[in-house]
Amino acid sequence: MPRPATKLTATVIGSPEPRVLARFYAQLLGWELRRDEESWATVRSPEGGPGLSFQLEEHHRRPIWPGNVSDQQMMMHLDIEVDDLKNASEFAVSLGAAVAEFQPQDDVIVHYDPDGHPFCLWIATQE
Repeated sequence: MPRPATKLTATVIGSPEPRVLARFYAQLLGWELRRDEESWATVRSPEGGPGLSFQLEEHHRRPIWPGNVSDQQMMMHLDIEVDDLKNASEFAVSLGAAVAEFQPQDDVIVHYDPDGHPFCLWIATQE
């Protein structure tokens, strides 16, 4: 069977407050808020490409990272490259992110967004 035409348009993240989380990521990434509804919100880069969408999850449970067998597992995370790791981390925290206690690498800072989803700010190392 031939592969049909496909195009990745967004990563969808569950949230108890999609509008709030969409605004957080719009500010963090410098993206535009597109849809802004109570149960669905989207943000997109002004440069194009896939975006982020946020859907209402009424029974959202904050994931635990690093995970263990008895708690809600992280199902995915976003990697966001930055040019200044310290300043980017401080900016994310000023928007409502929290720095994770466990940090596995020197060139990455793991954060939690306002709903508890982990995301990584990272800086490419110079060779």
